[in-house]
This record gives sequence, structure tokens and C-alpha cells, in this order.
Amino acid sequence: MHGRTRRSFQDTRPSGASESRALRRSGGETDMAAKPGSKSAFVLFDVFYEDGSRRSNRKVPAEILGGLDGDEPARKVIQEQDNEIAKASGKPPLAISQLVRVGGKKK
Repeated sequence: MHGRTRRSFQDTRPSGASESRALRRSGGETDMAAKPGSKSAFVLFDVFYEDGSRRSNRKVPAEILGGLDGDEPARKVIQEQDNEIAKASGKPPLAISQLVRVGGKKK
């Protein structure tokens, strides 16, 4: 080998790599951060309009939901979104008849 020593793969790993892998296998905790987005910042809604049309997967910030008003704050946010869309398109906004969380049941 022309005077150089041959290193095995194990010698090239950063120190501690095998320990963290062993901890994961054994169910031990590691110093790794939680996955980003593990708790969703948005709730998705299907919106049903009075003319019978539907828009799917409308995003509403999760932080405004869940109080005494339940999902009612979502209606206001989606109406504001619809007003902006209507303004940009030149068409009047549609009246919302019902909101359903994605994965929820339609009433």
C-alpha cells in the first residue's frame, strides 16, 4: 500500500455515531431535535358555498381555533381570503354555507 495504512469504515465514522445508533435501537433518548412540522401550524378545511360549489384544503392557522367558538373563527379567515381572491379576480365572493375540517364528517 505504498507506506500508507489502510483504515476501515469504522475508523472513519465520527465519534459517537455507533452509540447514538445503539440508543435509537434500544429506545433511549438522543440529543436529536424534533422533526420540524411535527405539530401542524395549519388546519385544512373544505368549504361548501351556497351555489353548491366546493373548495378543498383551505388553510387556517391552528392557533385561532379550539376556543369557545370552535371552528367559527375559520369562517372569518376564509371569508377574508375569499374577499381577496374576489378582489383580484373581479368576481363577487361566494357566500359560505358550510365548513368541514379535512378528515371530518359533513353535517
